[in-house]
Amino acid sequence: MNLLDVENLWVKFPTRNGVFDAVRGVSFTLGQERLGIVGESGSGKSMTGRAILRLIRPPGQVTADRIAVEGDDIMAMSEKEMRSVRGQRISMVMQDPKFSLNPVMRVGDQIVEAYAIHAKSTKADAKRKAMEMLEAVSIRDPERVYRSYPHELSGGMGQRVMIAMMMVPDPRILIADEPTSALDVSVQTQVLRIMDKLVQERGMGLIFISHDLNLVSSFCDRVLIMYGGRIVETCVADKLHEAQHPYTRGLLNSLPRLDVKQERLAVLERDATWRDTDSVSGAR
Repeated sequence: MNLLDVENLWVKFPTRNGVFDAVRGVSFTLGQERLGIVGESGSGKSMTGRAILRLIRPPGQVTADRIAVEGDDIMAMSEKEMRSVRGQRISMVMQDPKFSLNPVMRVGDQIVEAYAIHAKSTKADAKRKAMEMLEAVSIRDPERVYRSYPHELSGGMGQRVMIAMMMVPDPRILIADEPTSALDVSVQTQVLRIMDKLVQERGMGLIFISHDLNLVSSFCDRVLIMYGGRIVETCVADKLHEAQHPYTRGLLNSLPRLDVKQERLAVLERDATWRDTDSVSGAR
């Protein structure tokens, strides 16, 4: 059984000029793997992740034939039932931890709170679990970080804390939305290594949302390429550079390369018909 099944997902927003389709008929599955979703800003990547957790609020509208977590259709769940899904079964790491962490609460209290929502435990047990998760994300001095406020942490440390907070309820699926875009290369590598280790050890599924094609091709198992709210191509990650769709080729050709001398980078051309055609059938 797949960890996640998404069938014909649409996200719509009413505007003065009519209804805007932010996500248009997206369908995919997720197993115990690292699934990358890439595309330009505005392609619908983050909106897809938020829609899976039903975090799109009115006037936004989310419809789907089916969004199932281990066979349970969350589209049929009440808001109360969804609270047990968010965090406990699916967690989401946002792009910038400074906007996700409460600035007036100590880090440890926030992790304990995330754990207490989904597990009945004593305060001592909750702190022990929080300390274990801080150690799991390779924080050298977990006791100090536990007592710290978010503003006292670096960007990389804050992102590790967010991963620890999202992983503490032991979810089956982790959605990571641009988790390393604000980090330098060395810290980025450390965070990816931590996420990879946690996913493999726990048999989880990871949805890795990014605009960095090289990063996704080296880190993920499969890649979905989105344009205009649609999936235009699906590739095995390590064969991403062999992609055939003209949009994917355009994204790849616009990347700077050190091994090939280029006078100037190619300009990405777009075709309006790509928004209206069915997804290209790629490697599954």
